[in-house]
Amino acid sequence: MVAASPWACARGSDNLSKAVRYFHHPPTLTKKLASETNVYYIVHMTFGKYIREHREALKSEDRRFSVRQVAQRIGVEPAYLSKIERGDVAPPSEAKIRALAEELGEDPDVLLAMAGKVSSDLQEIIRKRPQLFADLIRQLKSAPDHALLRIARDVRDGDW
Repeated sequence: MVAASPWACARGSDNLSKAVRYFHHPPTLTKKLASETNVYYIVHMTFGKYIREHREALKSEDRRFSVRQVAQRIGVEPAYLSKIERGDVAPPSEAKIRALAEELGEDPDVLLAMAGKVSSDLQEIIRKRPQLFADLIRQLKSAPDHALLRIARDVRDGDW
């Protein structure tokens, strides 16, 4: 299997084990982005590598996604963005990651997770009831995707 982009590793009904078999690098993140109809996995990809591959894919269709132009729009130096993409420096601040997510059309929580961070609003929510959220997350860690999607939908829709 040859993947043209990180999304090619698993999409739709593919499961995580298929995606894991595709990559042979040490894990940096096993990420799940769930919508109502699709679950996407990005497996074993560093933050910088993902940003570069995604930006380059966008650049192949739109020259506005050059390092220089993206850096300018998110408020960093092009050299700094290049260093981030190469993994020479740690991922940027939450604010810059959010700006990158908006610029690249990505979910900010996903990019924050790839950077080893949790958004400040989620941290605040967890701090208010740490024991309950810790227990909830630990209980849900091995739940199948369909169960998590159902729980999220039930909470969002108020069906409890």
